[in-house]
Amino acid sequence: MLWAAAAVVSLGFLVALEIAARHYGLPGPIVTQAQEVIVAPQSGFLLYASMGLMMVVLTWRQRFIALGVAVGIDLIILLVRWAADAEVTDGHPFGNGALWVILGVTVIAITRRTGGERLLLLKGVGLGLLLVAGRKTGDTWLLITSKTRPLVLDQYTATADHALGNPSWLVGRLVEATGPIGDRFLDSVYTQLPVAAVLVAMYQLRNVASERRFPSHHLVRTFLVIGLLGPAIYMIFPVVGPIFAYGADGGHWAVANLWPDTPPPLNAPQHMPFDEITPRNCMPSLHTAWATAIFIHSRKGPRALQYAGAFWLIATLAATLGFGYHYGVDIIAGVVFTLTIEAATRSLAHGWDRSGIQLVSYGAVVFTALLVSYRYLPTEMADHPWVFGPLLILAMASVIYGYVRTTGRWEPKAAPARQPEPQPELV
Repeated sequence: MLWAAAAVVSLGFLVALEIAARHYGLPGPIVTQAQEVIVAPQSGFLLYASMGLMMVVLTWRQRFIALGVAVGIDLIILLVRWAADAEVTDGHPFGNGALWVILGVTVIAITRRTGGERLLLLKGVGLGLLLVAGRKTGDTWLLITSKTRPLVLDQYTATADHALGNPSWLVGRLVEATGPIGDRFLDSVYTQLPVAAVLVAMYQLRNVASERRFPSHHLVRTFLVIGLLGPAIYMIFPVVGPIFAYGADGGHWAVANLWPDTPPPLNAPQHMPFDEITPRNCMPSLHTAWATAIFIHSRKGPRALQYAGAFWLIATLAATLGFGYHYGVDIIAGVVFTLTIEAATRSLAHGWDRSGIQLVSYGAVVFTALLVSYRYLPTEMADHPWVFGPLLILAMASVIYGYVRTTGRWEPKAAPARQPEPQPELV
């Protein structure tokens, strides 16, 4: 019932976004995903990552067969394109095969399986398709933000960012100093964040095929909720980012070409108009949110996975700031946003109790207070950085502490070893 309800809600949401995109003369998430059955896909790596997530419900033999079929289909399509002299100019040369396999498993589940086995296969397919659908809906959401929010709040966030010492300007200069090598490295980390999420999720779901059930809580749930709620905040607090509002990428819409060499001026902030192309996707930083979620869920994995989760978080923070995509205040909001959602999803799996309700409520209050202060107190924050800077860090740290303390109580405690009863002495 729960999975069916989730499927109906997701389908209705996709249809609504499709209609909204058509209103602006562009294809929506349903059409763009359907096109990738044949045309060169925009999300080649992501389609294979989605197939990998779907394969957690398959046996090892079935996984090898599915992977072989996907690669074979991609090779055939590639040969057909080569024979037809059809160049791949806007997309990846592979990925169609992975989508075909996911759809094929759907057909097999409906026509050849029954009962619990059918349900398990359909859940795996749902996870794989949700990952791709999340990417497509995100693209449509970004289009909607750029069309419906002509005024942005970058001057407010840039002014508030003085309380943190303008970290985007600092990290931007550091990334520039590393040259093209550092730039390409961070870009690869930044763009392949969904692949990192799939690796952690596959570890968490590694026993699904043998146990015939999903764990009560895993990374995919948190990822989907972040992707669903985050764009709604974009509509409330539209921000384009330093490289657009204060850099060369903003063109004549930018305040000035200041990023990353010159910190923004301390003038009275005001709403500023911007183009109808650039997404208003900065507040909160969802890349930071997702990287934080990956870090949290990697803590219970093997040491290599823990190191990978920590590396991805650090590298993502460096990329979001160093490329001028986010302000420092976006990062703080993104961390609080993630911990609040993670606390809610874990409470749902654990069972709501007083500590879980308090943690989620406190995180929501802190997140709201951050947005309100960025909007209505930016000048005061910039004028008193030694007061508001530590307060911002302290607010984030308090949510982190509350999350660690509360969820630590939910962890199952190891029972002490039973001591053997003393034997009576023989007289």
